[in-house]
Order: sequence, then structure tokens, then C-alpha cells
Amino acid sequence: MKVIPIAFDSFGARSMATFVETKDAKICIDPSVALGPSRYNLPPHPLEYERKSELWNSIKNFVLKSDVVIITHYHYDHHNPNEVEIFDGKKILLKHPKEKINRSQKNRAAFFINQLKSINVEIDFCDGKAYEFGNTLLKISNPVFHGANDRLGYVVEVFVDEKSSFLFSSDVEGPIHEHQLEFMLECNAKTVFIDGPMTYMLGYRYSTKNFEKAIENVKRLIEETSIKELILDHHLTRDLKWRERLRDVFKFGDEKGVKVESAAEFAGKKEDLLEAKRKELYEKYPVK
Repeated sequence: MKVIPIAFDSFGARSMATFVETKDAKICIDPSVALGPSRYNLPPHPLEYERKSELWNSIKNFVLKSDVVIITHYHYDHHNPNEVEIFDGKKILLKHPKEKINRSQKNRAAFFINQLKSINVEIDFCDGKAYEFGNTLLKISNPVFHGANDRLGYVVEVFVDEKSSFLFSSDVEGPIHEHQLEFMLECNAKTVFIDGPMTYMLGYRYSTKNFEKAIENVKRLIEETSIKELILDHHLTRDLKWRERLRDVFKFGDEKGVKVESAAEFAGKKEDLLEAKRKELYEKYPVK
């Protein structure tokens, strides 16, 4: 099994786009990329727009060679309704557009599905389902909170099992809650990609209590499963000090023989946290 992070926040834009290839299936998860509209009261720097464009081109190339596309929820850094032609001929597994969903995402889901009618595509609502492609097992969790509660809606988690095993958390912002962690423990994957705690909003939109719970649950994942590689990214890598804030997790991982790193490190790339460095970008490269 090959697991390839295509675009992540540690690559320079908001995304968790991931490609998984087994002998029997090529799977693309959450093929989209976006930019934070405001950070430090500043709009995205032109260098961020350039990076977004580069990453979107890479995402499209991976979608074109995929058999299966999974959309875990309907935020724009996880789905793109504007170039649906790239999905032509694919099997698309969608988070249910009407159940366990908030109003904003329900509207976006309806628009996306309407756009898909213009192409040849097989759609299935995948919440809580399992699929087999030869010797590859693909399991989708029941919907779990996007973060601390249902205000931002729900997401589904993804598990791929062949000779090795891979788990993709989507936007759990932690995991904070037991029901977000449950599927991860059940799947017992060797490689796990998690949207880590939203530390860049700690004390504002992300409470200290939720942060402490997320650290506890990540340690439980390390302690109670056969995990070998833990990739923490997305909301977490919008914080330049994310390693310092998660030092207990790094230490615990070392003790248990689990490698903890960002998606960029996993991919053998240099981290480039452009959103977190936006103020610095404007100072270094002024915009008229």
C-alpha cells in the first residue's frame, strides 16, 4: 500500500488531500484545497495563492488516476464543486448530504451533487458502510463531530486495509470525543493521518479542556493500537509552535516506538506553514 499526502497545511495551504494506492484500488480522499480568508487581520498573500494553484494542479492529477474518490464533508478545503469534470468516470463516496449535517454543508452538498449530474459518475452515500475492491477493504465510519460539537457539522473517517492499513480522521480537531476515537481504536491501523488539535485558536474557539482531551486521546491511540506512524496536520499546522504544544505526544510516541510527524515530513518535503507565516510574508514581500 502506498499512502501519498497530496496537499496539507504543512505544504502551504488548507487541505488534507490524500492518495492511497493498493494492488486493487486507487483512492483519492478529500481532493480540494483552500486558503484561510483572514489571518492576523490579513488576507492571503499572493505567495499563498500561488501555492494553492500548484497544489490544486497536483490534486487534479491524482484524481484523474484514481478509481474511487471520497468526500468526508462539504467544507471547501475538502471538496471542490467548481471543476467536477475531473470526477468523470469515477466512483464517488459521499458523506450523506441530508443526514447528520448542518445547514451550511447541506446546501453545499446539494449544489455539489447537482453539479455532478453533468458527468458520468457513480455516487454512493458512504456513512457507516464497507466496500471491497479485490483484497482491499475500505471502511467508512458513522458520522462524528467536526471538532468539539455539531455546530460545524459532521465528518466521516476512512480506513483502508490491504497488506498494511491506513486511517484518515478528517476534521476531528483532536480527536476530542470518545465517538471520534472509537473508530480509530477499532480499525487498529499502522499509519494514521489525523487533523490535530486547533491550537492556533487555543483559548478562543478551541478550549484548553478540549486540547487536554485531544492530547489524552492521541496518547490512547498510541497506547492501545498497533500504530507505527502518526501524522498530525491540518488545523494543527496553522500554529508555528505546534511541536512545542504537542511535546508530550512526541515524547510518548518516542517511548512507544511511534513516529510522530507532519504530512510534509511524511512526504519527505520541507514544511512550509504559509498561513501561520502570513504576517511574516507581508513584511518580507510587501504587497502594493
